[in-house]
Amino acid sequence: MDTLQNMRVFVRVVEAGSFTGAAQYLNTTTAYASRAVSDLEAHLRTRLLNRTTRRIALTEAGERYLQRCEQILAYVDQAEAEAGDAHARPSGKLKVHAMTSFGQHYVVPAVGQYQQRYPDVYVDLTLAQRMPDLLDEGYDVALVLATDLPDSGFVSQRLTSAFSIACASPAYLERHGVPQTPRDLAKHRCLQMVTPVFPASQWDFTGPGGDETIDLGAATFKVNVAEALAVAVREGMGVGLLPIYSAISGLRSGELVWILPEYKSQEMNVYAMYPSRQYLDAKIRTWVELLREKLPATLAEDQAELRQFART
Repeated sequence: MDTLQNMRVFVRVVEAGSFTGAAQYLNTTTAYASRAVSDLEAHLRTRLLNRTTRRIALTEAGERYLQRCEQILAYVDQAEAEAGDAHARPSGKLKVHAMTSFGQHYVVPAVGQYQQRYPDVYVDLTLAQRMPDLLDEGYDVALVLATDLPDSGFVSQRLTSAFSIACASPAYLERHGVPQTPRDLAKHRCLQMVTPVFPASQWDFTGPGGDETIDLGAATFKVNVAEALAVAVREGMGVGLLPIYSAISGLRSGELVWILPEYKSQEMNVYAMYPSRQYLDAKIRTWVELLREKLPATLAEDQAELRQFART
């Protein structure tokens, strides 16, 4: 028995004053309307309407039940309207996850731009160096940096790509010399960033000679956040692979030097992941659309600026 539908029929019968009038309004038969009310009464084990051949009248129990039905149906109608509106108009909470440094440099500014367009959305952003569980943790969208994604059943869209560059401080290079090839790094103190997407003990380079992998061995310093690694490199502790967004301010100030400028490393795709494509909430759809619009252009600007810092 469809209790909710039968409640709607019951309310309409009372409003129309007859089963026939209710059936005409609902575009159904009088027999169907009568059976719906009878099913409700059987379910409740209570008579709701007294019937004669000419009229119907609410029982005392029917009057109380009518009030509750009207309240319940009003809540249901409101809930359906709100849910339908979520598909059409961005509003409510958007829960987002992103990798820490990438999120600081690119996602936070994107949130500001998004909320200028859609002020009815408030954003709950988590920055962490891990892959979240979208369903268990309730995230609407996760921004993930990876070479590729395992089959998870989630929807993913590739937004752009990012890579890292080898950097050192001027003081470190003055003491230890400038590496000319990736293999020269074996003679240097290599500082490592350890995250779920970066191998702990090797660096992969792409350059004029193709792909090269350098095994680093035991590291003198490891950290899991690019901003902290940039500080260590600026302090002269060694050579580090820094994402462009973490290196660019040090390159501008002269605190960092880009070494091996013919090579880039740890190139990663940037993906937006969300649980489902079906009946996509408007706030998720518009957030991903803005990321596709803004992120490639912003990363391209940083990469274009980077060229002026190539060490010759």
